[in-house]
Amino acid sequence: MSRYLLVVPPLTGHINPLVGVAAELAARGHEVEWCGYPDRVLAATGPGAVVHPCTLPATSELVRPPTLTGPAAFRFLWEDFFIPLAEAMAPAVTDAVRAFRPDAVVTDQHAVAGALVCERLGVPYFSSASTSAELVDPLAELPKVAAWLTERLAALRAAIGDPDATGDPRFSPYGVLAFTSGDLLGDAADLPWERIHLVGPAIADRPGDPDFPWAALDPARELVLVSLGTANTDAGARFLGEAATALGLLGDRVQGVVADPGGQLTNPPPGVLVRPWVPQFELLGRARAVVSHGGHNTVCESLWHGLPLVLAPIRDDQPIVARQVAEAGAGVRVRFGKVTAPKLAEALRTVLDDTGGHRTAAEAVGRSLRAAGGRQAAADHLEQLVRAHPVASASR
Repeated sequence: MSRYLLVVPPLTGHINPLVGVAAELAARGHEVEWCGYPDRVLAATGPGAVVHPCTLPATSELVRPPTLTGPAAFRFLWEDFFIPLAEAMAPAVTDAVRAFRPDAVVTDQHAVAGALVCERLGVPYFSSASTSAELVDPLAELPKVAAWLTERLAALRAAIGDPDATGDPRFSPYGVLAFTSGDLLGDAADLPWERIHLVGPAIADRPGDPDFPWAALDPARELVLVSLGTANTDAGARFLGEAATALGLLGDRVQGVVADPGGQLTNPPPGVLVRPWVPQFELLGRARAVVSHGGHNTVCESLWHGLPLVLAPIRDDQPIVARQVAEAGAGVRVRFGKVTAPKLAEALRTVLDDTGGHRTAAEAVGRSLRAAGGRQAAADHLEQLVRAHPVASASR
């Protein structure tokens, strides 16, 4: 039996991939504890998880102006959120490592405190890549932004890590768990494949929604799910309105379900079901297509089910993920800020009718994601990490 500490930021999309891994490790008899923000972790795991709480920085909520995109959005994300988050989390991560004495740590790539504390204390750790965008160097065409981030991470390392260490703390020298597959990732020949483990989605059991009106779904129509994730409420009002109208235009053949956590759709067309929260994985098992912003978890879970996508990326990793899907032939991309309901309806018809082979491609990518091994493969790699790098009791 080994002990594993999972370090995560207060972002649902970064926590969910590790929930299945934690469940698999526990099923194998290992001890698993978390370090992060209890309300976010427990919402994903259920009430049984042990969470070492972190102090929230002043910028504990990721809220950005809806118009902030591109390099400006990237710099804002790090300067105003991830770096203050690392500074705030570092003491709690240090205390958690010393109290729990883990044999290994799994830290999200954007919970940088986990990596830096581990290198300072000499504890082996894996990075958790919740999105494949980091694997393809998203700043390759933005050298000034890349240099700026390198400087900021070096200053952070000097403050909370090992000043003598080198390398990018987002990529552990021990290994990286990437919840994707080669078929979706595409050409990435320059990756350090000896350290990158493509495991596909780590599907986990999730709490259902006893109040979801399943009986209201028309089985004679094709189910289409629309979701912009949990971090885009500020930017999504116009798009959700166009999407609902598009679903209404296809009402004779489509049963639309829209996730609207911000309550922005007040008058949807007849037959379009709008809910603040939806049991996404269960719905994907019934769906025929998905409309999404290109969030990595939603994309991979949709493709895991063999579902073609219509993607409207907003910012961050989403344009890269959308490009990967389009290059794999598994979906079409529309412009988030400018697409109209008729154009969105046309894109939906394209993937539903499979005129471009999108469903066939989605099913092929789905097979590769399932073959990657998911939570079982991730747990295998973590067990191998502990065997290869035993932690001396004195250093824990």
